[in-house]
Amino acid sequence: MTRQSSPPRRRSQLQVVHPDAAAIDIGARFHVVAIPPDRDSEPVRRFDSFTHDLERLADWLVQQGITTVAMESTGIYWIPVFEILEERGLEALLVNARDVKNVPGRKTDVNDAQWLQRLHAYGLLRGSFRPTQELASLRALVRHRERLLAYAASHIQHMQKALMEMNLQLHHVVSDITGKTGMQILRAIVAGERDPAVLASYRDRRCKSSEATIREALVGHYREEHVLALRQSLALYGVCQHSCHIK
Repeated sequence: MTRQSSPPRRRSQLQVVHPDAAAIDIGARFHVVAIPPDRDSEPVRRFDSFTHDLERLADWLVQQGITTVAMESTGIYWIPVFEILEERGLEALLVNARDVKNVPGRKTDVNDAQWLQRLHAYGLLRGSFRPTQELASLRALVRHRERLLAYAASHIQHMQKALMEMNLQLHHVVSDITGKTGMQILRAIVAGERDPAVLASYRDRRCKSSEATIREALVGHYREEHVLALRQSLALYGVCQHSCHIK
């Protein structure tokens, strides 16, 4: 019995999903933009990263009838481009560079922007999560505040180091040198006060250590370079704390 041969399989063809798609290869100093090759005699262009160049980039895309743009970036250089494109009414997608590399068939004679544009036109790219503008603004402010708090913690350590170098045992007799008692004493030291009895008189009545104990802890060996470090760290700590509480 002869074996009947199966009919040849038809090779599936990729369908263009986004005919008005463009792509941008984001860089630190310039960006390379690619649009469909039938839209312009120069479908791949380079734009510098200055703001007026980004405005020209957006104008060009709008003029060419582009509605959606994919961009590949590994840093934060994409943010101004993304925001300007969104303001122009274009759909902007931030693509993970790792996902793009996982797509097979990349040709060495096609630059990154053109390859990205082809993938986006065929619907093979997925944009990373991007919150709404309100959430993005809130997230940026929260992250900035977290950094300020981290800086403030570092400045506290610098103050403790300066105190220890002068053998001022303030952090051993008060639970928090940035509390009411500690801050009054620190401000007095950087203002020039050296008498331990005067410094101990700034003790808040809620402090567990007695005034006599604090006075003993504040007999130190003052040196100008350590006082300078204390003064600057205290000032920087104050700036961070003030910035964190601005509404």
